[in-house]
Amino acid sequence: MTTKSNVAKGLSAAGLILASGLAFAGQYGPGASDTEIKIGNTMPYSGPASAYGAIGKSDAAYFTMINGQGGINGRKINFISRDDSYSPPKAVEQIRQLVEQDGVLLTFNTLGTPPNTAIQGYLNDNKVPHLFIATGADKWNDPKHFPWTMGWQPSYRIEARIYARYILKNLPDAKIAVLYQNDDFGKDYLNGLREGLGEKAGKLIVAVQSYETTDPTVDSQIVALQGSGADVLLTAAVPKFAAQAIRKVYDIGWKPTHFLTNVSNSVGAVMRPAGLEKGVGIISAAYLKEPTDPQWQDTPEYKDWLAWMKKYNTSGSLTDSNNVTGYSVTQTMVAVLKACGDNLTRDNIMKQAASIHQLKLPMLLPGITVSTGPDDFAPIKQMRLEKFDGNTWQLFGDVISASGS
Repeated sequence: MTTKSNVAKGLSAAGLILASGLAFAGQYGPGASDTEIKIGNTMPYSGPASAYGAIGKSDAAYFTMINGQGGINGRKINFISRDDSYSPPKAVEQIRQLVEQDGVLLTFNTLGTPPNTAIQGYLNDNKVPHLFIATGADKWNDPKHFPWTMGWQPSYRIEARIYARYILKNLPDAKIAVLYQNDDFGKDYLNGLREGLGEKAGKLIVAVQSYETTDPTVDSQIVALQGSGADVLLTAAVPKFAAQAIRKVYDIGWKPTHFLTNVSNSVGAVMRPAGLEKGVGIISAAYLKEPTDPQWQDTPEYKDWLAWMKKYNTSGSLTDSNNVTGYSVTQTMVAVLKACGDNLTRDNIMKQAASIHQLKLPMLLPGITVSTGPDDFAPIKQMRLEKFDGNTWQLFGDVISASGS
């Protein structure tokens, strides 16, 4: 079976999207026509978070495949992706250009908590869909105040609470140190950990160190955290600094139980640069299938992803889970656009994005689906814990929902 037919089967089997409002044929917002759907995006193709550029390249590669298959309801995707270097001012500049000069219908999968924070007000004020953004900050699920912004991946705070529950159950006498990026991304993890630990947080968290994305390394922070006597470490960092932290922890002989944020657990982009042997035993959380995990590699879903990589995303690494992320989030965007039919107005795009019911994507972990509602802008709410064995991530435990069940 071809990649095209398997993906189509996997998406259609999900029940996809509540397709109300499809009868309004030929209604278009800016950037849409009988032949085209224009989508804008910014990514850190350069700068301190450049490892995430793989996601933008994957987005583009998936749209290229869709266009080769005839597009969406006969319309080709014109995907315009620009480098913002993970810089909020540059992101604002690029987004304004995409909206005001390029005339995009919507923005999609713009990456990073600081850049998205900077552009959120502008996009909401101008009623431009700000969809499936590549950041798990808790604040994106706020349809009352920001009805044009929607995240995609699980909340950072929920993920941190999952780690907290594990610590309370398995390491009740832990002395916890936290390394976090000094912005909303890092603070969400710190706050989620405190929330998960509850009244014990003040006793268990013995040291906290932050870093700026302009810092050359986090070596001094790691040394300071070791000096606190901590035996548990939570690293809330983007790939560059996550790899540095893993390497430094190992090199100074510190052996804490180490928790690593999902957004920086790519084998290709983080674990290999850090040194595979230096990451053994690290715990993280996942919602997507890890491409280096042998248990998936004989499945039709993995084989379809692999065929897509080899045909459309040839520069991407087969060990980099960011390529699974881009593949999967773009499938979600395609499902929404298909559900819009010929009513490609900005209002209807948001309506369909907020009407997803248990969408099953091929590379989501079994038991994890995508669902939204008018008052629920958090599409993925489930994760599983995993541990690094020196080659890949090994899942353990059950699927955990946002509520902890």
